[in-house]
Amino acid sequence: MKLAYWMYAGPAHIGTLRIASSFKNVHAIMHAPLGDDYFNVMRSMLSRERNFTPVTASVVDRNVLARGSQEKVVENITRKDAEEHPDLIVLTPTCTSSILQEDLHNFVERAQIESKGDVMLADVNHYRYNELQAADRTLQQIVQFYIEKARRKGELPEGKTANPSVNIIGISTLGFHNQHDCTELKRLMADLGIEVNTVIPEGASVSELKKMPQAWFNLVPYRELGLTTARYLEEQFGTPYVDITPMGVVETARCIRKIQQVINAQGADVDYEEFINEQTLYVSQAAWFSRSIDCQNLTGKKAVVFGDNTHAAAMTKILSREMGIHVVWAGTYCKYDADWFREQVSEYCDEVLITDDHGEIGDAIARVEPSAIFGTQMERHVGKRLNIPCGVIAAPIHVQNFPIGYKPFLGYEGTNQVTDLIYNSFTLGMEDHLLEIFGGHDTKEVITKGISAESDLNWTKDGLAELNKIPGFVRGKVKRNTEKFARDRGIKDINSEVLYAAKEAVGA
Repeated sequence: MKLAYWMYAGPAHIGTLRIASSFKNVHAIMHAPLGDDYFNVMRSMLSRERNFTPVTASVVDRNVLARGSQEKVVENITRKDAEEHPDLIVLTPTCTSSILQEDLHNFVERAQIESKGDVMLADVNHYRYNELQAADRTLQQIVQFYIEKARRKGELPEGKTANPSVNIIGISTLGFHNQHDCTELKRLMADLGIEVNTVIPEGASVSELKKMPQAWFNLVPYRELGLTTARYLEEQFGTPYVDITPMGVVETARCIRKIQQVINAQGADVDYEEFINEQTLYVSQAAWFSRSIDCQNLTGKKAVVFGDNTHAAAMTKILSREMGIHVVWAGTYCKYDADWFREQVSEYCDEVLITDDHGEIGDAIARVEPSAIFGTQMERHVGKRLNIPCGVIAAPIHVQNFPIGYKPFLGYEGTNQVTDLIYNSFTLGMEDHLLEIFGGHDTKEVITKGISAESDLNWTKDGLAELNKIPGFVRGKVKRNTEKFARDRGIKDINSEVLYAAKEAVGA
């Protein structure tokens, strides 16, 4: 068994709670022991929510284990129903409480008898699904629950809206720049003359779900969340969906052309080519910037990309296809969807890496020594240790990934934000070099630990003094080469003489 102290995707119940807390007037009951109830704190701190997180822990303690938990869970559901008057209460266990193998379907049926609002169980396998898979599955379950309920009552609207309309599926709490992306997508749809029928789950009421079949098509901007719901709606109502992420100039244009094809097939008569041309030339600065002298200085520089499927694939294409940057390897932690990722990025990078082991990613970065990293917060920490700049492009997220200012990654404004991120990630690496030349307040000490935390080498005082004389922008590379030289020869203490010998060995 391997101890995990960094997880790219959390356990299944986190995904379920993200969906439940995204909807308006929906409450979640988490059947869990103490220690599994950290979601409330995480959501409040990271996403800067103004309101209390609508999640209640039904704690499994020794008393519950002794006499069974049905009475306590049902009591917590009915109490929250009376106090909060939610439209829906979602019950979810955690992987820990799932060990008890209780009949939670029966708990829900019991609670429904006394509750005015709806009660449902998030039916997710907590041992086989991670956070992203569970979120996708839970969203589909809730949509299906309310569409079937409306169908039974004869309240399901018939036909499509009079004008072209769209459901935007997959905007959720704790999503990477989701709120800003949603605003940009709404603006884009308005510019295209397309009405927004619903946006789910963030900010939506469950009462709106029955009108989802009225949309002309569904837009799924993130591969991780919404595809299962879109496929369900296509199967039940024949609603087509567009799953091209509009990130970068090329993919945004491809997404718009696909939308044009989908709505024209249903009787519309639109041509978006002039719009695409105008946005590319005048709203987005990315196309112009990619041909400027600043961007030409980046041509051929090495970069690595890692993240979820959506953002890692999109960023790999932007770097390689739009900016001429050499992507040495691109990777994702979405192992369950690895085939799709390989298909998307194989022609734009030298190597594809599929893993959720952060140590393996850190070593892969150290091995190729890129000029810049584009990854998650974990890769940002790796970059700090290796003195390599990193632009954060995907979850897992930090509070800094919920900026107060407007920073979408999607659409034409998103192309400007992404271009700035790419350019600044490369150029900021020159700061240490400038401080070396002109002097300044740089007091940063050299990091002596290897990225795998397995280094048994010791830098002597005179060795560190010589290493500190080397310009900062190449210091990390010299340090790693010296340590490799010493390790190959069984040298434990690295002094100035070992440093000079290593430089001579590589012809430096």
